[in-house]
Amino acid sequence: MSVPVGYDAGHSLRVDVKWPDPAADFDLYVLDADGREVAASASSSDPETVLLPAVTASYTVRVVPYAPLGDSFTGTASLVADPAAPPPSTATPPTYANSSAPDSIKDAHNAGEPSIGVDRATGAAMFQAYTSTLKVTYASAGAATWQDKSADAANGCPQGSTTSLDPILFTDPATHRTFESQLAGKTALTCYTDDDGETWTPTGGSGIDSGVDHQTIGGGPFATGEPGPVTAYPNAVYYCSQDIADASCAISRDGGLTYGPAVPMYSLLDCGGLHGHVKVAPDGTVYVPNKGCGGNQAVAVSEDNGLTWTVRKNPSSTPGDSDPSVGIGAGGTVYMGYQNSDGTARIAVSHDKGRTWLYDQNVGASLGIKNIVFPAVTAGDDNRAAFAFLGTTTGGDYQDTAGFKGVWHLYVATTYDGGQSWVTVDATPTDPVQKGSICTGGTTCGQDRNLLDFIDVTLDAQGRVLAAYADGCTGTCATGGAQNYDALASIARQSSGNTLYGAYDAVVAGKHKKSKGGR
Repeated sequence: MSVPVGYDAGHSLRVDVKWPDPAADFDLYVLDADGREVAASASSSDPETVLLPAVTASYTVRVVPYAPLGDSFTGTASLVADPAAPPPSTATPPTYANSSAPDSIKDAHNAGEPSIGVDRATGAAMFQAYTSTLKVTYASAGAATWQDKSADAANGCPQGSTTSLDPILFTDPATHRTFESQLAGKTALTCYTDDDGETWTPTGGSGIDSGVDHQTIGGGPFATGEPGPVTAYPNAVYYCSQDIADASCAISRDGGLTYGPAVPMYSLLDCGGLHGHVKVAPDGTVYVPNKGCGGNQAVAVSEDNGLTWTVRKNPSSTPGDSDPSVGIGAGGTVYMGYQNSDGTARIAVSHDKGRTWLYDQNVGASLGIKNIVFPAVTAGDDNRAAFAFLGTTTGGDYQDTAGFKGVWHLYVATTYDGGQSWVTVDATPTDPVQKGSICTGGTTCGQDRNLLDFIDVTLDAQGRVLAAYADGCTGTCATGGAQNYDALASIARQSSGNTLYGAYDAVVAGKHKKSKGGR
């Protein structure tokens, strides 16, 4: 069908396609008058939703039956008011210094979808991608040293070097234990280290009947009043993963050695199967974000150590193509960063465990960012958080391999007032992370899926933000040449400005205010 649109400032055109049977699935594509794809929603959400600029134009809406199950669909187009954006923060923008793994490291250029943690006792950053675990240490002036500390048979973890479907790493900031895990079908091959990768301990890997995709590991305190640890290790460890008809989480009460049975967080009747990374609040509440729960993005929440789960939606959001992310402040404030259906970078704040959301806003608007992928959020003091993502100032369909010409950088938005306002900076201003398209469509993608599905962000003991990403544009690409589809292991580390722990603002600013860093 053709949809004529008249210009209406402050509004967007919202197109929804929905169907009666939640087990069915349709995909939504919008074409301009010349037949070019300008927007798409091909997730597992019901409804599928896209937002378009409300300009004078003619759009063609195409609905493709992915799993119709004999069902029919209905489509609606409506003019919706754009939410009013608060002014950006007046805080001094922090700066970042970048470093990358040397070519001598085996998987230096095979670092798609990295994850990162920091051992706050030693200061070492632990970086995971594919089957490699890398240790990164920083000199007082900020210079980085990269070492390969991958888990293998020689250091106690023979399964660590097994080919992975989905690698993941988590470092508990309180206990300093780092877990590295490789997804292997219906199980996970997991080891942990208490000495930054010098030695590794093999574990049971995951919960009974674990999932088959999108694994995540996290941990933190046990919920008050619920059963606690069974060993001297004080914190809970959670393993979550998508299965065929649902997504489940399992808890370990012995430091990650063994896990109980996996408990469903939601079914496909509630949300799409894929989910973001599990995070645990200081009071033991567990959060797993999802990009498509009905017409919104949401968090699955457990307040009883993973025994039961509730899906809580952000009603201001619309489903995106990248997994959302949550960061949790010291007082339990939840920050959810996400890619909205119009491609923009939005983040919202909850003080009641996801029941209601405040200050939902576009943190890329001040820099003209039109499209983002790979949201990643962390938090420190309850009123301080950081939101990292890859972004471009080019609008349109960023998955159009032939037509999209955007240049992507790593951006970090920071709040110092509890999410009421954000200051956003380009953390890679002189070195693009990618040129052209980035595919978020999974294994059906071409070479523009070199970065895979996510990045990660964390903070050190002083509250410095560290963002782990794969640099897809290296060598001559970085100096003006063609995109080369690399995936170089890289970290952007905060080098100046207030951190996410106010107690260390003066210390960090004084030590690093003249550090230039760089790749």
